[in-house]
Amino acid sequence: MDFNGFLKMVDDFVWGIPLMALILSVGVFLTIRLRGLQVRRLSLAIRNLLSNETAGEHGEMSGFGALCTALSATIGTGNIVGVATAIVAGGPGALFWMVVAAAVGTATKYAECMLAIKYRIVAKDGHIVGGPFYYIERGMGANWKWLGKLFAFFGVGAGLLGIGTFTQINGITGAVNRFFDPQNKWTAHFFGRDYSWTVILAGIALTLCVALVLIGGLQRISGVAQVLVPFMAATYIAAALLILATHITEIPAAFATILQSAFGIKAAAGGALGATLTAMQKGVARGIFSNEAGLGSAPIAAAAVQTDEPASQGLVSMLGTVIDTIIICTMTGLAIVITGSWDVGLDGVDVTARAFQIGLPFAPAVSSFLLMICLVCFAFTTILGWNYYSERCLEYLVGDSPETLRAYRWLYILCVFIGPFMTVSAVWTIADIFNGLMAIPNLIAIFALSGVTAAETKRYLKKIDNKA
Repeated sequence: MDFNGFLKMVDDFVWGIPLMALILSVGVFLTIRLRGLQVRRLSLAIRNLLSNETAGEHGEMSGFGALCTALSATIGTGNIVGVATAIVAGGPGALFWMVVAAAVGTATKYAECMLAIKYRIVAKDGHIVGGPFYYIERGMGANWKWLGKLFAFFGVGAGLLGIGTFTQINGITGAVNRFFDPQNKWTAHFFGRDYSWTVILAGIALTLCVALVLIGGLQRISGVAQVLVPFMAATYIAAALLILATHITEIPAAFATILQSAFGIKAAAGGALGATLTAMQKGVARGIFSNEAGLGSAPIAAAAVQTDEPASQGLVSMLGTVIDTIIICTMTGLAIVITGSWDVGLDGVDVTARAFQIGLPFAPAVSSFLLMICLVCFAFTTILGWNYYSERCLEYLVGDSPETLRAYRWLYILCVFIGPFMTVSAVWTIADIFNGLMAIPNLIAIFALSGVTAAETKRYLKKIDNKA
């Protein structure tokens, strides 16, 4: 068995039916226990976001800044490349399961971000630290500290070897190469293989940009995220809406195709279950990769918010799942299904690029350039966000050690540099494995602390309703 075959075997085991059932069941359980909070209090979440207040003594950034930092880590290749790979591998029905996972995942995102603020601590140097490792240790008790360390270990791996570096820079350089040198006419021998100069130069340029921002720490990461994320998200959504508007008569048929594929309706009787499970597996896995609900990453950013109301920021943070998957991923998936680009032998970013070329009323070169810019900006901010996440995980493991964290930051930058030269299949599989492993301890903690979540939510909503 070769290395890719081994990785696939591990990935299939990690992302088997038990983990998918755990993710969905925790989301459904919280949705019921919180009485559909993500629907009935959506307007309150939006009001909290728009107020952008810093109402507390402790914290390092506003709620809007934390949401943008979290979105900077989630809006990336998962929205553009991940949706495409899910639909190619699992059929159009994978999009349905992505949205289902996100719909219940908003409750999960609320709970984990609320718990992160409730159980955060102030480090010796005054900066705020929090996340699943602290609500596991402080909420579940010191006897469960090993589970927090397990999460932190997987978090470091996800940032360094998976979702934070390799997948993002690979997606960036691939998109740049496909636009500027699709035939690979200008190549150089690098790391034992021939690579296009566009891949090499784009990789070097992005590595330098990443290094310049990361050296500035959380405040610089948050500042960059608050500028890039809203602008590029609005640009991408506008482009996707234009595709849907110009193909509006085809949308009902696209929804029908998605639903039929989600439940294997067109498959033979014996293959219907297999088709459904494949669509569910790819959809849930890529959905979690995209919005990270239940993964435990967003709480690390939420913990730094300047607020004394954990539930308030929990509501703001849950909007990340709505924006990321229910809006952006759905638009991408519909564009892919409507244009049929998923079923012509392409994979990865090529699928989405073809959808944009066919769907947008522009010259193909203009559509490709627009997609490339969006992918570059999204993936760039994801790299920044996941450095912050993985550093906080490492800090929990090694304690207050500035030298270790500084060395890790440079190692992270090195991984960004070598990312373009990794094979695409291995990159995505490694990211999937670490994502799944992170989710397990976090979901256990969220379920165990659901009573705390419900009580804190009830107290906050009563306070808000009394003010009204």
